[in-house]
Amino acid sequence: MVVLIDTVSKTQVRPRHPEKVNRPDALSPAKPDWIRVRAPNTRGYADTRKIVKENGLVTVCEEAGCPNIGECWDKKHATFMIMGDTCTRACAFCNVKTGMPGALDALEPDHVALAVQKLGLHHVVITSVDRDDLDDGGADHFAKTIRAIRASCPSTTIEILTPDFLRKEGALEQVVAAKPDVFNHNLETVPSQYLTVRPGARYFHSIRLLQRVKEIDPAIFTKSGIMVGLGEERNEVLQVMDDLRSADVDFLTIGQYLQPSLKHHAVMRYVPPDEFAGLEKVAYTKGFLMVSASPLTRSSHHAGEDFAKLQAARAALVR
Repeated sequence: MVVLIDTVSKTQVRPRHPEKVNRPDALSPAKPDWIRVRAPNTRGYADTRKIVKENGLVTVCEEAGCPNIGECWDKKHATFMIMGDTCTRACAFCNVKTGMPGALDALEPDHVALAVQKLGLHHVVITSVDRDDLDDGGADHFAKTIRAIRASCPSTTIEILTPDFLRKEGALEQVVAAKPDVFNHNLETVPSQYLTVRPGARYFHSIRLLQRVKEIDPAIFTKSGIMVGLGEERNEVLQVMDDLRSADVDFLTIGQYLQPSLKHHAVMRYVPPDEFAGLEKVAYTKGFLMVSASPLTRSSHHAGEDFAKLQAARAALVR
């Protein structure tokens, strides 16, 4: 292996995860065949990438290194990440850059709406970095983005994947008032793993956040997801299901954790597809309207198709 050292450039490149640089490498087992995907190289992928770049937008598909980017972008499906590409949290699993973010772009909501229009999206997913530096955690920016999409693409359904707005009084209410069709907030892992995997968050705060959405507006679908392979036990996953159902959450996603770099949390185990299928069956018995559980399941994967299924499942309950 050859290591190149830059002795010419005066400006040093800032590490993507400065808080992880000095950590020892965390070794994961080799990836099994069922977790591998093809590199993206289709015309649809290239077209989507062009629209994203022309509008100066950030996508979680790229920033988080999603394994499904080739499939989704080929179908012109993208998850837009608002409020910049730098997160104020430093979760052990996440590949999004960490540090102090810049100022909000006041034109971003309109740029996102324009991209949604150009892509002809029937269903769009909007997520963000954590913005603990803002008084409202970015709630107003979320609301403005939802309203901008509604104004330019009134038939497009909107799904949001939000941070937890921890200690940001009134923030959640501001976002719910903008009336997204789906409100998603991921738990990410089981409570026993929070101190190492998601140290800046609080498990029961996240549960309460999801519960409050339904209390404010019962018409909004709620959704949450976890990763497996981080060291959790099966009974802990089942308890998370019960906690989410107690909060009246409609949709659960379960996917395999994949390590972004050797400085991130190691993969403790690759969960085989048959175990995912078993978890999906159990989750349905607990009352979720929709469950997606597989090694490559991600929060916004097949979001449009899943939203249609959610609507059908709710309609079937009231017949």
